[in-house]
Amino acid sequence: MLVLGIETSCDETAAAVVSGERRILSNLVLSQLDEHRVFGGVVPEIAARAHMDHLDTLIRAAMADAGIGFRDLSGIAATCGPGLIGGVMVGMMAGKAIAAAHDLPFIAVNHLEAHALTPRLTDNVAFPYLLLLVSGGHTQILVAEDVGVYRRWGTTIDDAAGECFDKAAKLMGLPYPGGPNLERAATSCTSAAQAQDRFPLPRPMLGRPDCDFSFSGLKTAVRNHADKLPAGALDPRDVAMLASSFEAAICDVVTDRCARAMQRFGAAYRTETPTIVVSGGVAANTALRGALQNLATEQGFAFVAPPLKLCSDNAAMIAWAGIEHLRRGKSDGLDFAARPRWPLDPEAEPKRGAGVKA
Repeated sequence: MLVLGIETSCDETAAAVVSGERRILSNLVLSQLDEHRVFGGVVPEIAARAHMDHLDTLIRAAMADAGIGFRDLSGIAATCGPGLIGGVMVGMMAGKAIAAAHDLPFIAVNHLEAHALTPRLTDNVAFPYLLLLVSGGHTQILVAEDVGVYRRWGTTIDDAAGECFDKAAKLMGLPYPGGPNLERAATSCTSAAQAQDRFPLPRPMLGRPDCDFSFSGLKTAVRNHADKLPAGALDPRDVAMLASSFEAAICDVVTDRCARAMQRFGAAYRTETPTIVVSGGVAANTALRGALQNLATEQGFAFVAPPLKLCSDNAAMIAWAGIEHLRRGKSDGLDFAARPRWPLDPEAEPKRGAGVKA
């Protein structure tokens, strides 16, 4: 089985071919960082136009890299939500057109589910598993019971972790993209303990009996510290210490919330080797991966995180999600509508303040 995956939900244009044997035959990603850097963030219309300009070239290149023709494909998978609706529609319509032209099944992929299923591509993780999904738009703890079956146990009631990283980085005067640059600044701090003494930051929701998150207060605390620093360009040493303290606060909050979920998972699911998976763009953060690895070891869980290049948006995960659905006999009609919002667990109880991030 071979599936072409197409990803255009935000600011990466991507195309990939993946086999049912978990081989990534091609995986091309065109970043739009330069187009958005001057604005300090992603501009939806610019992103959609860039997808239109480059997607056809990436698809042809992905097919050429894989060494196959369209007649060799078993299906076409494209992100159909959630995401910036203009970009989503570019990839979705391209996927539908190829499927129609070559009489192939079309699979409408939930971008969040593609992140959730990536560990099954990279590590063949068996269901059920505990999932921490951390990205720019979502921070959730879910149980992945099967393809298309997810139980949400926790979500952010305000900002997502990735949002908090990016906004905190901007408050520290760091360039776009904020998250990776904040991590880079934190690694240059010479004493994490001194950083936390100098810039104490709150741990929102720490110790709460549920599995929810809150990051807006942490962001506000960063602003308060930044405002007290000398006027003008911030001293890189101050930025390094503030970034280090911020990263430590994020790790403490996330591991505390995950520890709650791991206790609940252990009681609810009898598995030979309980597994916690982290996926999404923020899963590329080295400090967070290390903290979760340590927590998993303490709790007797296996820990799985995709390779760094498969944490950020890519089309290999979209193709793999398509394979997972095709194996279950599932495909979608060419009248499938793009979805700017598409929760993994539509039956989950609404959370006050969570809004569209639920």
